[in-house]
Amino acid sequence: MERLKILVVDDEARMRKLVKDFLVKAGYVVLEAQDGNEAMEVFYANKDISLLILDVMMPHMDGWEVCREVRSSSQIPIIMLTARSDERDELQGFELGVDEYISKPFSPKILVARVEAILRRSLGQNEEAKLEEGGIVLDKAAHVVTINGEPVELSYKEFELLAYFMENRGIALSREKILNSVWNYDYFGDARTIDTHVKKLRSKMGEKGEMIKTIWGMGYKFEC
Repeated sequence: MERLKILVVDDEARMRKLVKDFLVKAGYVVLEAQDGNEAMEVFYANKDISLLILDVMMPHMDGWEVCREVRSSSQIPIIMLTARSDERDELQGFELGVDEYISKPFSPKILVARVEAILRRSLGQNEEAKLEEGGIVLDKAAHVVTINGEPVELSYKEFELLAYFMENRGIALSREKILNSVWNYDYFGDARTIDTHVKKLRSKMGEKGEMIKTIWGMGYKFEC
C-alpha cells in the first residue's frame, strides 16, 4: 500500500523534526515547510498530500492565511498547532475549516493518534458507501455531498458531522456525544465548538439546514 503524505509546517526546526520523526516511524511520508510561503509552494507542487499539520504563528504568512488559501481549493484535513490556548483562536480555526486544534506543548504520540484517526475517517475505511435522506446524498468513499443533485463543498469535519447526523436520524444527540463520536477522542475544549460547526454546516446546506434541529440545553437532532 502506498504511504500517505503529510505536510508539516512550522518555523521551529526542532518542532518539525520532532513531529516528522514520529510520523515517519508511524509509516507516513513527511514533507516540511518553515513558513507559510514555502508551505503553499510545497502544497501546490504535491497534489497527493493527505493531511496538513500547520503552526499558527509564522513569519511572512501565518497559519490562518495558509488555511484560507488551502481551503479555497482543497478540503484536505488540517491540524493547527499553536502555543496559545485562546478560545477565540480555536473558534477562528474552526470557522476557517480546521479539523483539529492542538495547543503546544503536546504529546507527539497523541498527535500521531489523532492523525491516524482523521485519515481513517477521511479515507472512508470500514464505512458504508452512501447515505441518502431528504434529497441529501453523502458519498463516504468519494467524500462528496450533493443536495438535490447539486454538489456542496464541506470541510472534512463538516462532512463527518453531517454523516454522523444522517447515521443517527431522529436521535437526540448531546454535544458531548457528538464530540466523542465525530472528533474520535476525548475532547478537552469547549463543547460549544459543535455550535460553530453546525452553524456553518446549516448555512452551506441552504434550506436543508433546517433538518438539523436544535435541542435547547442538550444538542441536536437530524430529521426530515
